[in-house]
Formats: sequence, structure tokens, C-alpha cells
Amino acid sequence: MVMNFMSSSESCDQLYARRQDKIDSFVFDERVAAVFADMISRSVPGYASIIGMIAILARKHAVAHSNLYDLGCSLGTATVSMGRGIAERGCQLIAVDNSQAMLEKAGEQFSRHGLPSVTTICNDIRNVKICNASVAVLNFTLQFLPVEERLPLLKNIHAGMLDEGVLILSEKIAGSDAAEDRSLMELHHAFKRANGYSDLEISQKRAALEEVLVPETIAVHRQRLAKAGFSRVDLWFQCFNFVSFVARP
Repeated sequence: MVMNFMSSSESCDQLYARRQDKIDSFVFDERVAAVFADMISRSVPGYASIIGMIAILARKHAVAHSNLYDLGCSLGTATVSMGRGIAERGCQLIAVDNSQAMLEKAGEQFSRHGLPSVTTICNDIRNVKICNASVAVLNFTLQFLPVEERLPLLKNIHAGMLDEGVLILSEKIAGSDAAEDRSLMELHHAFKRANGYSDLEISQKRAALEEVLVPETIAVHRQRLAKAGFSRVDLWFQCFNFVSFVARP
């Protein structure tokens, strides 16, 4: 089930390898798109497992002739995983991202994996009406939205889901207290060092993400999903401070 995220045209992530006098906020531009496959595989513990399991979850929950959404799809890896899981059910795969650079890379991946019929939408996921959805994926996407805009998005997703559908929500989390948060962060940094990132790269990337990626606790995610209308929320994956939930309407 493990997928190969990199193609021959993608490069090793060295965006923060040189000391920078000024650290700009992280954006999903052409530079990031070019190295994103390497970046996420070396930065997110368990990423390959999550992507592989999305295929299994899609196979279990996709309803024939329904829509499957990858919201904030970046390179479309979760879209490809869903496509592998649903076989011939007449479902429509819909990949949404507000970065044209990411969608162009995603399109290349869809063709490479034999998924030419994916509908791609270049738009903010907050502007997309969800309808007839049996599977929706937010794979490390919600964390980049302002906190006050997360509940309205989840309500929009819930409103457009079939009763038997699921939302797969993967997020970087904060610890339940300061000690746990510090421990999880130290383990994550150790993971990145083991994957070849230097302390300078880790520090500069963290500074770039500080005002852009705002993690929350597992408890906060559960409470918000319940407020959005989801009746059951299961934590099915955790590795250090990275988790994935399955939420049911």
C-alpha cells in the first residue's frame, strides 16, 4: 500500500538549508511544489501509512456514484490513494487546492497513476460547496486555516455528506499540556534530524510556519467535529504529534 511520492522531476528539499536573514511566512508556491513530495515524507512521521490507509478507508466507505473530495490536495497523493481504493464504482474524484503550482504537479501525478478523469478545482476550500460526498479528506489542511474559520468549513463538509460517508481528518496536533507538547515536539525534531534535516533547517522552517500552521489538541478537534454535526469521531492513527481521525455524520 505504500506509495512512491516522488517522480524523476521532483527535487530534494533544501529550501531552508542556507541561513536566511529574514524568514518569510511559508507559502505553497512553485518552490515548495517542486520539493513538496520530499519535504512531506521527511517531515511528517507516518505519512506513507496514512496515505496507504486512505485507500482502505475509501474502499470501505465509498458509495457508488458519489463524490470523493480531497480538500487541500497539494500533490494529489490522497486523491490517487482514493482512486486506487474505489475501483469501478462510478465515483467522481474531486481534488481542490488554491495553489495552481500544486495542482499542476497533481495533474502530472494523476496521469502517471492512470487517473485522467479527476476533477481539479483551483479555489479556496472554504468556497467549495460539498455535495453527494461519501468520502472527504482533509489531509494536513485544516491546520493552515485561521482557527475561527475551521468550524464553518467542517459544517459545510458535514452538510454535503451522505449518511454513510466519512471525513478523514489528518492534523499536526499540540500536546494536552506544556510537558506533553514539548516532548512531542522534541520527538518530531528527532525524526526530522534522522531524515537528514539540520538544526538550522528545522529552526528556520519552524519560524516560517509559526504564524501559518496553528496546531490544536486532540480534545479540541473532537469537540469541534461534534459541533459540526459529526456523530462519531475515531482516532485511528497517531505518530508523535501527527494524528488522523475518521468522523462519521
